[in-house]
Amino acid sequence: MSRAADQAVPVVTLEHFIDGQPVGGAGGQFGDVFDPATGRVTARVPLADADLTRQAVTAAARALPGWSSTTSLRRARVMFRFRELLENNADELARIISSEHGKLHDDALGEVTRGMEVVEFVCGIPQMLKGEFSENVGTHIDSWSLRQPVGVCAGITPFNFPAMVPMWMFPVALACGNTFVLKPSEKDPSAALFLARLLQEAGLPAGVFNVVNGAREAVDVLLTDPRVGAVSFVGSTPVAEYIYTTASAHGKRVQALGGAKNHMVIMPDADMDQAANALMGAAYGSAGERCMAISAAVAVGEAGDRLIEALAPMVRDLVIGPASSKTAQMGPLVTREHLAKVREYVDLGVTEGATLVVDGRNAPVEGEAGGFYMGGCVFDHVTEGMRIYREEIFGPVLVVLRVDDLESALRLVNDHEFGNGTAIFTADGRSARRFVHAVEAGMVGVNVPIPVPMAFHSFGGWKRSLFGPLHVHGPDGVRFYTRLKTVTARWPDQSPTRAEYTMPTMK
Repeated sequence: MSRAADQAVPVVTLEHFIDGQPVGGAGGQFGDVFDPATGRVTARVPLADADLTRQAVTAAARALPGWSSTTSLRRARVMFRFRELLENNADELARIISSEHGKLHDDALGEVTRGMEVVEFVCGIPQMLKGEFSENVGTHIDSWSLRQPVGVCAGITPFNFPAMVPMWMFPVALACGNTFVLKPSEKDPSAALFLARLLQEAGLPAGVFNVVNGAREAVDVLLTDPRVGAVSFVGSTPVAEYIYTTASAHGKRVQALGGAKNHMVIMPDADMDQAANALMGAAYGSAGERCMAISAAVAVGEAGDRLIEALAPMVRDLVIGPASSKTAQMGPLVTREHLAKVREYVDLGVTEGATLVVDGRNAPVEGEAGGFYMGGCVFDHVTEGMRIYREEIFGPVLVVLRVDDLESALRLVNDHEFGNGTAIFTADGRSARRFVHAVEAGMVGVNVPIPVPMAFHSFGGWKRSLFGPLHVHGPDGVRFYTRLKTVTARWPDQSPTRAEYTMPTMK
């Protein structure tokens, strides 16, 4: 790319959003935001220091008393207006996502829809905040429970879903009466800023929702500031573990979702065309940059040869191109550094002795060739000890392992350190039931390759895919963003006649 071409592309300077106002980063550090389809810098994002991050926490803390005392019905009405604005601006939000992440426009629209479903869920928050009441638990004594806000909450979100993952968090937190500080990925921050403006237009008071762009310095403030009561995170397992241990040590409740190596088990009786088509979308949609992407296929018995025979031609024929393409099936990876990392894993797989059935490292690209593109790759005859199986690659690389029977497939899945999501493709109900019962993963699909729960259920994995007891959105989200208070009350006709020193019991 020539210097003249680079200079012809306007570079926007982004801001933070604090206390209802855009806040610049004059004098501070900045990071580059790229268009992955062209490789060009399109924006500069300010990276908040500790003082600016504390400023956002202060704004959230100052707004908390007013917002938490707002009735749940009025908070729900703000969410209703926000949902309408999301629908009216879905195309623009999807365009913003595609321009910084690289995923295709229809894929970005799907992300917006899945985030909007959480907003729809919390529009019914008055119903979900109802407590329980027990009359006469003792003579003239009643007991009831309340769900009240946690306080200032923080969300630290990844690059792969710059709109959906934040919307798994902040709509639930806000509807429950909390205030929020969002720290989005610095790789694609514009979607979060767009959402902040929509919330403001929906009538959310200043300071209730804030966006701070930054890196570790900003994150560490959110993990340690005593005014922050809860932290939500989605990202890699090493960072999730750091988030969990640090924030927990500072007295905060934490939900930290980590990495994944999602397995899809293909039984010999499965409809192989159906399984192969499902695997294509699950492995190569969004260039494999999904925490629920299928990155390991486990072929049982004779399914192995049939699967490779059906799958390989489709992977070779994948059309790679920018989001603006009318025919592209897969876009670029998010950054040049991530592209290099994924390519290194493919090189490693060859060195480890796996069979590279389809090599997408030099796949043809439709249109603009300066972006961070890579075609689909398929490895066959992968074994448990290989790093390309054990580690999360987060790119368009599928590994295929072969086992003799369902029990061997279950052992393979259950022995892996990650337990995020998994699926089985089969025509046999007994096999499906056995798999669902015995598999150690938080989300399971039966002939469904990416079993992401709807908003009225909760999303989360097992083992080292989740740190903390509660999943995101759905019922667990409401539990996470509220504190339970139980009241026991008596209105006696007269004062007690004597003091009692034994453990009180109900009579």
